[in-house]
Amino acid sequence: MTKINIALGFSLIVCALLLINSQYQARRLFFELEREQGLSKQYETEWTQLRLDQSIYGKTSRIESVARNELNMVPVTPERTQFLKAAEMK
Repeated sequence: MTKINIALGFSLIVCALLLINSQYQARRLFFELEREQGLSKQYETEWTQLRLDQSIYGKTSRIESVARNELNMVPVTPERTQFLKAAEMK
C-alpha cells in the first residue's frame, strides 16, 4: 500500500510541475503574442503613412512644381530638342 501511495504522490508532484510549466509557457506565449500584435499595429500605421506620402509626393503636379521652383527646370520644347545620329558600325 505504501508503494502505491509513494507512486501516486510522485505522479501528483510530476503532474503539478508539468501544470506549472505549461501555465508559464502559456503566459510567456501570450505576452509574446501581445508584443507582436503591437508591432503589427505599429507597422500598419507606418505602412499607411508611407502610402500617403507616396501618393502626395508622387503626383505629377507636385513633381512638376518642385522641378520648376526648386530645381529651376523648364519643360522641353521642340525648339530646344536636339537629335543625334548614331554612327554606323562597319
